[in-house]
Amino acid sequence: MSDAVRTPDEAFDGLPEFPFAARYREWEGLRLSHLDEGDPGAPAVVLFHGEPTWSFLWRKVIPPLVGSGLRVIAPDLPGFGRSDKPTDVGWYTYDRHTEAAGGLLDDLDVRDAAFVVHDWGGPIGLRVAAQEPGRCARMVVLDTGLFTGRQPMNDAWLAFRDFVARTEDLPVSMLVRRACATDPGDDVARGYDAPYPTAEAKAGARAFPLMLPTDPSMDGAQAGERVLEAMRSDERPKLVLWADADPVLPLDTGRRFARAIGAPEPEVVEGAGHFLQEDAGERVGRRIAAWLTG
Repeated sequence: MSDAVRTPDEAFDGLPEFPFAARYREWEGLRLSHLDEGDPGAPAVVLFHGEPTWSFLWRKVIPPLVGSGLRVIAPDLPGFGRSDKPTDVGWYTYDRHTEAAGGLLDDLDVRDAAFVVHDWGGPIGLRVAAQEPGRCARMVVLDTGLFTGRQPMNDAWLAFRDFVARTEDLPVSMLVRRACATDPGDDVARGYDAPYPTAEAKAGARAFPLMLPTDPSMDGAQAGERVLEAMRSDERPKLVLWADADPVLPLDTGRRFARAIGAPEPEVVEGAGHFLQEDAGERVGRRIAAWLTG
């Protein structure tokens, strides 16, 4: 594998509302991190983050879930959070991220879990759900999509992709702050910047926009199409929560996506942007907990 950066542990000291201990495992020569909170014997909820976030994103969502008697597992994808970060942008692929996520569930022997997916966590988590149905019994979908190369991408997204392609030192926390309805502030921004001591550590965050297929012939497009087809006829229960003010994936996109995967109409999370876990994390956590335990 390529060279990788390991962020020093002290970079994560004192982050707001984030008392959760990292748990580590080895995967393909990398040390990968995940959270595992609550009763180990309780029904599991797996939280899949996207780009450019990490398990820190879920810090407000986790307490209502654990408080409802659930076990919460939240991986840091390779290249993110407290996981090792290969420095070659080309190392990161849809296949590899899916394999890493599936490997964690295999190692922990997770069965019949609820998958909660957001942003790029959607393509990854839903693909694992399609390929390993025994691991997942329910799905909660937050502001995400599946990428088949046929999905329309607007000019703003294309400009963002071009910006990422030419910007090695990606302004991670700025991207998060701009996609929230309410600025989370400097302390929270530090939490999103914490994993990246150098520009080369940001290869994973840069890779996601660059590997999103914008044509059906591109890598990952056929896999995305297979997952979409599988979801259309998948009868496992689905809950869709969507922010009312997402500048990246507007509510109309959420409604179309819900129909495409055979899910009910999205429940609208008011006063929230793309990172609805920042704007409305406690509300999101309580709603998911109620749906799973009601």
